[in-house]
Amino acid sequence: MLKQTALNAAHRALGAKMVDFSGWDMPLHYGSQIEEHHQVRRDAGMFDVSHMLAIDIEGPPARDFLRRLLANNTDRLQIPGKAMYSCLLNEQGGVLDDLIVYYMREDWFRVVVNAATCDKDVAWMEAQRDRFAPGLKLYPRREMAIVAVQGPQAREKVWQAVPELRLATELLKPFQAADCASYFVGRTGYTGEDGFEIVLPATQAPVFWEVLYAAGVKPIGLGARDTLRLEAGMNLYGQDMDETVTPLESGLAWTVDLIAERDFVGKAALKEQALTRDLFGLVLVDKGVLRSHQKVRTTYGDGEITSGSFAPTLDQSIALARLPKQIPIGELVQVEVREKLLSAKVVKYPFVRNGKSLIG
Repeated sequence: MLKQTALNAAHRALGAKMVDFSGWDMPLHYGSQIEEHHQVRRDAGMFDVSHMLAIDIEGPPARDFLRRLLANNTDRLQIPGKAMYSCLLNEQGGVLDDLIVYYMREDWFRVVVNAATCDKDVAWMEAQRDRFAPGLKLYPRREMAIVAVQGPQAREKVWQAVPELRLATELLKPFQAADCASYFVGRTGYTGEDGFEIVLPATQAPVFWEVLYAAGVKPIGLGARDTLRLEAGMNLYGQDMDETVTPLESGLAWTVDLIAERDFVGKAALKEQALTRDLFGLVLVDKGVLRSHQKVRTTYGDGEITSGSFAPTLDQSIALARLPKQIPIGELVQVEVREKLLSAKVVKYPFVRNGKSLIG
């Protein structure tokens, strides 16, 4: 039986098309995926992301534990509320998951992990805790819901819906969070737009959803969430990276600190890796749609699309692809699409930020 978030009834009442997503009954769209995409780029939309899991890491060894656990260096988190994106690696340097970690106090960090990997992540963290920091407490917050509100008008509409949040969150910079009693509010997201991701008790989520809806925040399904994050050049775990690839060949080298003296799980393997591939952007020149797993032919060797779709903001098809590392930006390549070879151009991503095209 599929798991349900606290907002399941609300999705159904709004006529959502529900699908199985990593064992959860989740909304794909509420009518038009394209309209939902544009709603977020132009105004504000809300996503139920309660299938993701917040995990609180508490106790004096918390920072030392995360120094060992994560590829990015949490020593950079010195201001309470500051957040960081990182990867969780295995000993071979493969990506177990990508996550956001929030520093709240020296004895309290919060991480938010993906739905498909959350049980595996908790087990891995517990095993590493037992090995390196046995006094540390890990609290998976399964009683909490998570609602993301994204778009150029997202913050204003959150404040309209819940005025008491303005004072605590108005001065938040991107990748900062505030603990506001029942609400944990982070100025983070997965769309390339401004907005908040809000962790709150699941029992309060339906009322919160209703007041946001009354303030003009429209519900957005997983379909538009995927095209939004792809335009924003944001990796999707299980497609753009997984346990078989490292962050260095997934466009995530910027999230790995190999310079500091600290050791972390997977560091030795990363330092020994001979890099031959990396993640690039593709824009389709011919007519068609790029999709994951399509083969890419280049003069430098073959590659593969990891994520691909039609990009509503750009009105053309785009993709992320793992290609030979030496391929130059601007190179034309050939993509195998339904037994045809279609031309695509190699570009830097992200493709879109704050509603604006970045590919010229």
